[in-house]
Parts: sequence; C-alpha cells; structure tokens
Amino acid sequence: MKLSRNPTRAVRIGTITIGDGNPVAVQSMTATKTQDIDATVAQIQDLADAGADIVRVAVDSKRDAEALSEIRKQTNANISVDLQENYRMAEIVAPYVDKIRYNPGHLYHHEREKTWQEKVRYLVAVASEHDCAIRVGVNCGSVDPDKLSLADEDDSISPMLDSAWEHCEFLDDLGFHRYCVSLKDSDPQKVIEVNRRFAEGRPDVPLHLGVTEAGMPPDGIIKTRIAFEQLISRGIGDTIRVSLTVPNPRKREEIEAGRNILTDIAAGRVRSVVDYGLSSLNIISCPSCSRVENEAFVELAAQVKEMTAYAKDHAITIAVMGCRVNGPGETDDADLGLWCAPNFVNLKRGGIELGAFPYDEILAKLKSELDALIEQQSTSTITK
Repeated sequence: MKLSRNPTRAVRIGTITIGDGNPVAVQSMTATKTQDIDATVAQIQDLADAGADIVRVAVDSKRDAEALSEIRKQTNANISVDLQENYRMAEIVAPYVDKIRYNPGHLYHHEREKTWQEKVRYLVAVASEHDCAIRVGVNCGSVDPDKLSLADEDDSISPMLDSAWEHCEFLDDLGFHRYCVSLKDSDPQKVIEVNRRFAEGRPDVPLHLGVTEAGMPPDGIIKTRIAFEQLISRGIGDTIRVSLTVPNPRKREEIEAGRNILTDIAAGRVRSVVDYGLSSLNIISCPSCSRVENEAFVELAAQVKEMTAYAKDHAITIAVMGCRVNGPGETDDADLGLWCAPNFVNLKRGGIELGAFPYDEILAKLKSELDALIEQQSTSTITK
C-alpha cells in the first residue's frame, strides 16, 4: 500500500535522514548505566543489529559524558543524547553524538535567572558547531510551566502544542531548521490528537512519534500500534519509538515491534478500529532506560500487572514510573501512581502523595488503595 506522507523537510541525523519522504526511522534507548561502557556499547550494537536507525543514550552527569566519549569510539551507530534537566551538558556531549534532545519544560530546572530563549540559543550554537540535529521533546508530565498555567486544568494538549509551536518558531528565527519535534503522552488518543493538531499547524516539521510509558508487552505494543496506525496512515510521523518496560536483554523488542507495526501499516493490516477509551484497568509504565535508579522497577511493573489482574473490569489507571525525571509529574493523572527511587517507591493517589514504601511492602499498600478505589466506584454506581 502506498502511504501518503506529510511534506516535512529533510533532517539529517548522522548517516540517515528523516522527513522529506524518507523511510520512517525506528529508534530505541539504552537501558544500561551509561558509565558501564562495555554494557552500553553492547546494547547499542544489539539494537543496531535489530534494525535501529538511531539509539538514544541518557546523560545526567559529567561522568556519563566522559563515558560517552569512549562509547563513541566503539560504535558507528547514530547516537542521540537525552540531556535530562541539565541543558549545559550539551557542549560536553555534542562532539560524540548526532542529535541532541531537550525538553522545553526541563529548561527551567537550571540557571533559573536565564530565559529559555537564552538556553535554546546556546543549544543551537552547540548543535551547529558539532553538526548535530535537535529534537524538541515535549512530554505530557513535564510541560513548560508558563504554558500549563494558561490552560484549563483538564486541557493537557493545548500547553504541549503551544510550547512546541513556540520553540519551532524560535528555532526558525535563529535560522536553525535541522530539528524534529515529539509530543508524547501515555494515552494513545491524546498522542493521536496532539500530533494531528501539530501537523496541521506545522506540516513542514518532522515528527518523532511515541506513546510514553506505554508499559509491558503486549499491552504496550497494542497502545503504541493504535497511535501509530492512526497517525502514520494519515502521513504523520517520520521516526518512531516503541517504549516498552522490558529487562535489558530484551530492549531489541522495541525495534522489532516498531518494524512490525510499520510493515503492517504499509500492508493495510491495521487493527485500531477499536475505540481506546478504556473502560477497563489500564496499567502504564515507562520504558526501561538508563535513568532507572533501581532495576527492581521492571520486576515491580510485572508484579503490579499480575497482582491487579482481579481488577481488570474496573476503569482505573495505575502508573508505574522508574525514575525521578518522569515519576513525579507523570503519575499525577493516574488514579494510583508509583514512582521508584533507589530504595523505596513513592505512592500517589490522584496526584496526592501517600508516602514512600520499601519495595517489599509497596504491593500490599497498592492493593489496599486499589480496593478502596473499587469500593468507591461501586458505591458511586449504586448511588447513581
């Protein structure tokens, strides 16, 4: 099947080019600790062997950056770097990567006396000097606070769009056009809506598609497939990532899932005629990556899925996040949220902090809160 494509401009990322009718690129992210050079190189190579066009690595410290310089010597893969909250790491890592990803919401975390425009101007200078592309990565749980304050409480899409459009306009004004944008949410329907609206306003800008915190297979693949089918079949999307919660040795499954989805869409084998407005239990979990501070997070996500199976017919969302970057903000919209620190798990209910609990106690506490929610829903139904 010949699919139409949005007329996005070409953006080169190392040895590949996205946009301008080029094949949709598939990417993933390492889950090893970046400072473990051997393990990280091995995982990059495994992902590349599985068909990854781009591999993203998280850099959160100068020691991570130093490790990256050695990693670069040992692989020819196209590497993207995730700057986390510290945008000034860009000048240290840029010589060793092909793309820099920054989050507009995270630009407020360091050097707060500087405007975001000053920081982006700096990033553009670094990227230009070192022949790097840029990804403007907008996430539902870490939106520009200025944009968030102007929107209605139940409108999560407009702040994301306003932030993305504003950054695109500023990058254009600087004369920098070698960038793409991502707008991600854990809800496939919101991913569809926000990317569709962005593409209507800026059909020239290549889009990186993904459902953040999609969860474990097969559910995470199904959620992602729904979003990709609805967008790519409309010509929207130039590079993709399937974000799955899997153990490190299985990270290549993200690439395999992405390739399979693209093949099915091209062949007309689409499955998303089903409305994904869930009336059943929905467990979202972030993909395993190098930001995870305790690898027990992956096991915990699986335990949560198994333990909560009895509640499958209840419209309740449980979020399991693996780090302090995504955890605090992206559990707010869940009915029950867990975000994992090195030695304990923070539990939230509807955005309200319930406390921090050891890993071996959190499941019992979660079950207690889940039972209370089920009882509350049952009472509400009877009352109606």
